[in-house]
Amino acid sequence: MKKLTFAPMLAVAALILFACSAVGPSPANAASEPAKPLRIASTSPSVTGILLAMEAPLVASAATTPSRMTDSKGFFSQWAAVADQRKVEVLYPNLVFDIESVIGVNPDLLVLVATGADSVVQHQAELEAQGIATVVVNYSNQSWQQIATRLGQAAGLQAQAAAAIKDFDDYTARAAAAIKAPAGGVSIVGYNIGGSYSVGRASSPQARLFNALGIKVASLPPALSGEVTRAVDFEFISRENLSAAITGESVFLLGATDADVQAFVADPLLANLPAVTQKKVYALGPTSFRIDYYSGRQMIDTVARHLR
Repeated sequence: MKKLTFAPMLAVAALILFACSAVGPSPANAASEPAKPLRIASTSPSVTGILLAMEAPLVASAATTPSRMTDSKGFFSQWAAVADQRKVEVLYPNLVFDIESVIGVNPDLLVLVATGADSVVQHQAELEAQGIATVVVNYSNQSWQQIATRLGQAAGLQAQAAAAIKDFDDYTARAAAAIKAPAGGVSIVGYNIGGSYSVGRASSPQARLFNALGIKVASLPPALSGEVTRAVDFEFISRENLSAAITGESVFLLGATDADVQAFVADPLLANLPAVTQKKVYALGPTSFRIDYYSGRQMIDTVARHLR
């Protein structure tokens, strides 16, 4: 009987193992590099514009209740036309969450937000149980640029996110070069919005955009801090204290139209305000409530038109 020799067999096995390891990554490494999503859906109209600016493969977005800030579907007017061009469907209307509709569009990535009227984060576990991958962002404490960066990381669209941010920054810089900034700064005012009155803080997204344009934003005078009833990005005060709260040379009205400007200048409590007597009160437009790539550009155009 011939003796079996194992050395050649072991050598062949070693060569096979070497060849396999040289072909590509191990399953574990492959799992760490998931394929880019091809069908992204957004549950937040406030984030949808950011995804569109990034040219993400967006197939559907939740819609809000139609208003003067939206089209007839409930898509925000600043990006509705872009969404229509790219055939973005309504995920569900009026911000009424519908898991069947979400499943129906078959997304491979679903974008959620942590807070706000459009948040459905409470359904995250239910969605993931259906095999739907999710990512959560928070527009209450992050700029649209920060959200774009986060979404770029989650969807493998880092280059597209960076390109959108650079395009916006370049657009801002070109506008800033043509603007004549008021020496006395500006006040950003929420006038009679749902019966409330407020002045923008220097840290608000709107104020940061003004600053990027080289324009100083006047905050609420410290002497009125005790009159503030609520503060987030804007400090809310009574109508009676509004005149004293506005110290900027020019006034820009948040979410406003020309009709709102007329109401402001006709308010007897504001009749002696320098911005009123010198006719330096301007509307920022309905889309200025929340700043994204599209509404930010519209706001830049509005400011530049008034301050050239």
